[in-house]
Amino acid sequence: MSSPASKTALVTGASRGIGRAIALELAQSGAHVLVHYRTGVAEAEAVAGTIRDSGGHADVVGADLATPDGPHALAARVREIVGDRLDILVANAGISKAATIEDTTVADFDRLFAVNVRAPFFLVQQLLPLLGERSSVILLSSAVARTAIGTLAAYAATKGAIDTLVRHFAQGLGARGIRVNAVAPGVVDTDMSSFTKSETGRQVTLAMQALKRIAQPDDIAGSVAFLASDEARWITGHTLSVDGGSKL
Repeated sequence: MSSPASKTALVTGASRGIGRAIALELAQSGAHVLVHYRTGVAEAEAVAGTIRDSGGHADVVGADLATPDGPHALAARVREIVGDRLDILVANAGISKAATIEDTTVADFDRLFAVNVRAPFFLVQQLLPLLGERSSVILLSSAVARTAIGTLAAYAATKGAIDTLVRHFAQGLGARGIRVNAVAPGVVDTDMSSFTKSETGRQVTLAMQALKRIAQPDDIAGSVAFLASDEARWITGHTLSVDGGSKL
C-alpha cells in the first residue's frame, strides 16, 4: 500500500502491541510516523529506530493521556514536529480493567474513561488545525462494544462511547474533508490480553472465533493502514470489526 507515502502520522500508544504494529505498518507505507508513549520511552525509541533503520522517518513523543491536559500537551508537541499538517491520527492508546460490576471502583471507572474516551476526544479537538482535506482519523474500538465478553462492563462502555464518537466526528468533520473511522479488534495477543498466554484462555478465545487462531498485532495494523489510505477515501463514520469472526 503506497498511498500513505509522504504523509505524517501520529500513533498513540505506539511503544508496544497493536500501536507498535500500526506505527511500523504506516512507516513501511512511507509515512513519517510520530511514535507516542506514556512511560515506555526505551520501547518507543526502539520502534522509531526500527523505522529509521528501514529508511523511514520517525519521531518519539511522550505524554500522559490520563491527565486532563495530556492531549493538549501531546498536540503541542506534534505541532512542533510536523508544523501545520497532520494527515493520519491513530488514537490507539488505551487501558483495560477486568472487574465485576460489584468490584469496579469509581477510580477504575474514571481512569478508563479518561484514557479511552476523553483523551481521543480532546486530541482530535486540539489537532483539528492540523487536520484537513483527505486527513484520516482512526480510533480503536473493541468487539466488547457489541457483545458481552468476560467481566469488562466499564471497559466495554468506553468502547461503546468510541463507536458513538466515530459517527459524530465523521458527521461534524466531513465538510472539512476529514474521514473518521474505528477498528474494533477482538482478542489480540498483547500484554493487555495476557490471559491468552494460558491454555485455558487460549481455548476460550478460540471457541468464540470463527477463525481458529489467536490474533497478532499485525492482523490489526493492516486494517488501520487501509482506513488511513486513499483506497478508503469513501469510507467514514464506520467501525470495522477485525476480530476473526468473534461471537458471530
